[in-house]
Amino acid sequence: MNREQALTEARNAADKARRSAEYVDNINAGGDSQGKVPRTAAAGALWADVARSWAAIAAATPETTTED
Repeated sequence: MNREQALTEARNAADKARRSAEYVDNINAGGDSQGKVPRTAAAGALWADVARSWAAIAAATPETTTED
């Protein structure tokens, strides 16, 4: 794993968090918030945590790595 791979994972997770937030916004605007909003918001928060974790891994990873 190199820094760029970790950053790619962070970007992917952040995109999933963004899409979850957009979905929650759409559900809430449509009035269908009985069960979907809390579950989808929790999933979005989890993806945001995953994105932060990958970003931290990227920050701690050397820019280039050599594999034997």
